[in-house]
Amino acid sequence: MLQNKKTIITGGASGIGEQAVRLFHENGAKVIIADMNEDNGTALANELGEGVSFIKVDLSIPQEIEQMIASAVETLGGLDILINNAGFGTYGRTHLIEPETWYKVMEVNLNALFHTCRHAIPHLMKNGGNIINTASVSGTRADYGFNAYAAAKGGVINYTRNLALDYATDNIRVNSISPGLIKTPLTGPLTGQPDAYREYMHNIPMSRAGEPQEIAKVMLFLASDLASFVTGQNICVDGGASAWNGQPRFTEIFGDVTIP
Repeated sequence: MLQNKKTIITGGASGIGEQAVRLFHENGAKVIIADMNEDNGTALANELGEGVSFIKVDLSIPQEIEQMIASAVETLGGLDILINNAGFGTYGRTHLIEPETWYKVMEVNLNALFHTCRHAIPHLMKNGGNIINTASVSGTRADYGFNAYAAAKGGVINYTRNLALDYATDNIRVNSISPGLIKTPLTGPLTGQPDAYREYMHNIPMSRAGEPQEIAKVMLFLASDLASFVTGQNICVDGGASAWNGQPRFTEIFGDVTIP
């Protein structure tokens, strides 16, 4: 499906990114894993073998991003797909968040996208290609105590739309994916707390957390020719959470009856 497509996946050493690396490699892509976690990234590249390489990068440092893109393009011999997947969040209401924490969340979740895209787009313009950004359902609505992350991911979604408009005539498609609650190292502290986990389950119509590979499969779709006329879209992959307005589940109370 992606035979010899030259691909960079940031945050590719674990979680959703790792599953994307595995799936893209399985479907014929040549993949660069761009991540801070050198141990995991190197181990994954060694495991998958030919066609997969690791580059260590701190996405909060613009100069390292520039060097990563240049090195990746040299290794791959060009660029077809950029997946901006790396990110992290922190809890805390605004008056409790240190400015340094806010800036760090913005640097990794939003500003890094600008820098990766800025340096990758000239290469993508040569033959067309894809940019896929990992946003979040937190960027489509408000979440209690998730100020910085929600603001950054909201920016990712609208930045995605603007990129799609600006580069459509260059045959570059740009889309974002907004995962809901997914079982990753990032959400481990949440899913490991029974009370919090039950509260989340109440707000997910499918009543379960998602698996990282379920996000990777949507990335594969967007990167492939199956999505050849799809650009500027934000796709929520959240078990139906974003479709529900939070009203009581009347069928659970009254059963399948017509309420007068």
